[in-house]
Amino acid sequence: MSEPATKLKTLTREQMAARLAADIPEGWYVNLGIGAPTLVANYVANREVIFHSENGLLGVGPKPADENIEPWLINAGKQYITMMAGGSTFDSADSFGLIRGGHLDLAVLGGYEVAENGDLANWSTGANDAGPAVGGAMDLGAGAKQVWVLMDHTTKSGSSKLVEKCSYPLTALGSVTRIYTNIAVIDVTPHGFVLRDSAPGVTFDDVQTRTSAVLHRR
Repeated sequence: MSEPATKLKTLTREQMAARLAADIPEGWYVNLGIGAPTLVANYVANREVIFHSENGLLGVGPKPADENIEPWLINAGKQYITMMAGGSTFDSADSFGLIRGGHLDLAVLGGYEVAENGDLANWSTGANDAGPAVGGAMDLGAGAKQVWVLMDHTTKSGSSKLVEKCSYPLTALGSVTRIYTNIAVIDVTPHGFVLRDSAPGVTFDDVQTRTSAVLHRR
């Protein structure tokens, strides 16, 4: 599908992350995947949300100022982080035990495609020159109680990332419960995609036109 000629004023990655952060309930344990999801930690204010990084951290805080970087504190994407009071570090075995044991309320992951039944493809486009980089995404997709995906609504060429069926190698089956894009927030339900919210100035028809599956009204 090619993007329509009409251009929309879309949300920035920071705005997308802030929109998602606003929906995280108090007290949840949340894994932030690499890439755009790591921005979410910068936008949770006046609430206790415990962020997890799969390299063995609980209590991840917002990005540090350049002058306050602690070189020994990094997340799974090798970005510098802060730790909140009461945070902890542990080895990879304990970290994946936490993931696989169903102790995470939410995983926030990036995505290449999400299907209307909740299938997620986020680790490979199948390109011959792309090396394997699945990391812990499969564990998170299967182990977290909910999976929210943070991604652009379309590719750079205008193809929809919200599809009837994924064309890329799958990460997890039926795991995605909500999608946050640069134009909309969409729930994944037994009936398919349901529009929950849209960016300022973006209509239902705008979102449907850029979605390669049937979009339902809330």
